[in-house]
Amino acid sequence: MLTSEQVKQFEQDGYTVQPLFLSASEVEGALGEIRSICAGATVANHDASRLEMESNQGPQGTFVRRIYEPCTYYPRFRALSESQDMLDSLEQLLGPHLTFHYSKINLKPQSIGAVVEWHQDLAYYPLTNNDSLAVLLYLDDASQLNGCLKVMPQKHKKPLMDHTTGGFFQGKITEPVDESKGVFVEGKAGAAIFMHGMTPHYSAPNTSQEPRRTLILSYRAADAFPIYVGGQTDEFESHVRHVRGEPKTVARLTSGHFPVPRFPGKIKSLYELQELSRTGEATR
Repeated sequence: MLTSEQVKQFEQDGYTVQPLFLSASEVEGALGEIRSICAGATVANHDASRLEMESNQGPQGTFVRRIYEPCTYYPRFRALSESQDMLDSLEQLLGPHLTFHYSKINLKPQSIGAVVEWHQDLAYYPLTNNDSLAVLLYLDDASQLNGCLKVMPQKHKKPLMDHTTGGFFQGKITEPVDESKGVFVEGKAGAAIFMHGMTPHYSAPNTSQEPRRTLILSYRAADAFPIYVGGQTDEFESHVRHVRGEPKTVARLTSGHFPVPRFPGKIKSLYELQELSRTGEATR
C-alpha cells in the first residue's frame, strides 16, 4: 500500500516512488526469468514477436533492448501484475475498477542501452479519460549513469504537449522542453515508480558498465476506453484484461479534446519510431 504522502505526491506531481516494492528474492526471480527469455538471442536469430534487439550491433550481437508483453507470455510476470500489493496500490490512485493495459521490459544494456526521448504515454494511445498510469519496477539499481527515469513534475494536468512533425506522430515531444525542470528518479533494485500517463518522461543512454533493467506495467481505470486510431489501437488493446472491481460498459469522458496520433505506417515500438524521427523518416 502507498502512504497518504505518496498518494498526495502522485496527485500533485504526476508520480511517486515506493522504494522497496519488490523483495530481493522477487527481483532475483525476475532477473533469472529475463536471462532465460533472452538466452541465445542474436540480431540475426531471435523471436521478433517477443524480443527487440538493440540497434548498432552486428548480426551476432546479443544485446536485447525490449521484451514484449511479459505479463501475457510468462506466468511469473502475470502473477506480479495481478498481485494484491500491486492492485491495492493502484486502487489508491485509480479507483476500485481496474484494467491492465500492457507490459514490457526495457533492458538498457551496459554501454549500449538506447536513449528514450521525452514523451507522454497517453500520446500513443488516447483514452476517453486520463486515469491511466505506468508502474516502473527497477530490477537493477538505477542512477543517472545507467539511464534512470527522468520526469517533469506537475505537467500531468496540463494539455498534452506536441508530439508531431508535419502532421505525423513522432513518438517524442517536438516542442521545446525545459529540461532544467526535470527530476531524476534514482532508486535501488525493487523500487516501484507510479507515473501518470500524462507525465513527460525521458531516460538517457546507459553509459555505465551496469545494466538497467526495468519492468513496466500499464493500467487504467475500467471506464477509460480507447479512442480508435486505426490498426495501432487493435494492437494496443490485444493484451488488455480486467483485473479488479467491475468491468465497465459505459465510457467516462473528461477531455474536451485530445490529439489523435497519425502514425507514419505500422510501428513496432517507441524505440523504432523515435529512431525514424531522428532520421526524418517519420513524416511520410
